[in-house]
Amino acid sequence: MVEKNLITIVCTANICRSPMAEVLMRHALQAEEEPLKSLEVASAGVSAYSGEPASVNSVRAVKSVGLDLSHHSSQSISRSMIERSFAIFGMTQSHRMTIEMQYGEKLPNLFLLRELMPEGSSIEIPDPFGQNLSAYEACRDSMVEAVPSILAWLRKNYPQTIKNS
Repeated sequence: MVEKNLITIVCTANICRSPMAEVLMRHALQAEEEPLKSLEVASAGVSAYSGEPASVNSVRAVKSVGLDLSHHSSQSISRSMIERSFAIFGMTQSHRMTIEMQYGEKLPNLFLLRELMPEGSSIEIPDPFGQNLSAYEACRDSMVEAVPSILAWLRKNYPQTIKNS
């Protein structure tokens, strides 16, 4: 049986949103106690080219909050990532549908990044690609808002097994 010790964060090309969310989540988990502190965090894209750096504005947006994306290298989501993931977080409903279509099943551990927030919150995170730095900062801030809800969910559910609904 594969150990499910990975949090996977997914966007389209793995150069804007998911790399920012990856470093934000990794940073937040470092402040947690075990077993959460030992969770791995990775990001991927549903249609990513391999080996691309994070976008310049993604690097800038997280650098302004003390985090580093300068060594990011894009990758596509894979079956092995899915199998190792305790939780998978996409940015939009389109990401959820694409992952479920690619892997041919409904995944009970697949959420949108903002889905665990209180009702009334917008759950999708729009793609800032090609926009100015302030759009990337707004994107980063919407991810930061989601982190406490994700941590609360992880505290309650990890390392228990996600059951099919």
